[in-house]
Amino acid sequence: MIHKLSDVQSANIGYDTNIWQYCVVLPRAIIGQNCNICSHCLIENDVIIGNNVTIKSGVQVWDGVSIEDNVFIGPNVTFANDKYPRSKQYPELFPNTLIKKGASIGANSTILPSVVIGINAMIGAGSVVTKDVPNNAVVVGNPAKIIRYIEEK
Repeated sequence: MIHKLSDVQSANIGYDTNIWQYCVVLPRAIIGQNCNICSHCLIENDVIIGNNVTIKSGVQVWDGVSIEDNVFIGPNVTFANDKYPRSKQYPELFPNTLIKKGASIGANSTILPSVVIGINAMIGAGSVVTKDVPNNAVVVGNPAKIIRYIEEK
């Protein structure tokens, strides 16, 4: 379902994916199956989103961000894709940020460019992720620090 009040320019939207009102999805974005993209989201061109991904309201997924399967992105999560932003000056290539399968990112977190968030990692609400997060790690704070690991099932 693509809500009639959204602007979805991509034809690369998987089966059973819902895109709610006031979303913008640019033409080259790829979104997998059974995803839920909540209202007021922006998904740029150089973005890949896997299957079973939930992106809550108010999230912008900028060029260079890849999100694997079964990831949860909380409301108002901020992705940055330019290490040295300046008005009207753009890098030749945006750095890659990777959110691996099963990871969860809490509300209002900030993910800096070139970060890899590991499999099943958990980012606490409001955290600022400045470096890679290992698989199964739980991180919180600014800058985000590991507080424990999730036991594998």
